Amino acid sequence: MPTSVNVAVVYYSSTGTVSTIAKAIAGDADEAGAHVRLRKTAELAPQAAIDSNPAWAAHAKATAGIPEVSPDDLVWADAVIFGTPTRYGNVTAQLKQFLDTLGGLWQSGDLADKVYSGFTASSTAHGGQESTLLALYNTIHHFGGILVAPGYTDPSKFVDGNPYGTSHVSGQGDVPVGEETLTAARVQARRVVKFARAVKAGLAAEN
Repeated sequence: MPTSVNVAVVYYSSTGTVSTIAKAIAGDADEAGAHVRLRKTAELAPQAAIDSNPAWAAHAKATAGIPEVSPDDLVWADAVIFGTPTRYGNVTAQLKQFLDTLGGLWQSGDLADKVYSGFTASSTAHGGQESTLLALYNTIHHFGGILVAPGYTDPSKFVDGNPYGTSHVSGQGDVPVGEETLTAARVQARRVVKFARAVKAGLAAEN
């Protein structure tokens, strides 16, 4: 019987692109046999800013029922897949705020020896996707985590072209997530589950 694994998909999304990818990755991880928690980070923007953008306001209302992430979700997880839009080549403040609350778990070693991966979206093809994921992955190194990026491990990766993680070019929010991105999400989710299962089984065998 395959080793049971827990996967937390933790994301921030304003107008819905990253949320769509997060839901796809969560579904793909579930289909790969993982127990999955889909969690969003807390919103930091003022309500006036949200209300000024109809797409942002609509997405906030549509995803109101998705639980906000807590540190306990990372303790529970064997693998964590983080999602964030790019903000000037870096992660969003909302995701960074959550990461900054994890000092206690880092000190206790509860973030180490887990599998981590990430995904992102930007307005343009050169809008910071790679630097955003690399910035995120710097945090994983500090955790003592095991980074599992998709690489070019599937023929489809030579189509979407991003070995760092699933990414999408959204334009001004007018380019919906399509099959190319969803395929990348599927490859990444299955790879994360595969290696989380292997790492967990290997650690158990050593103990």
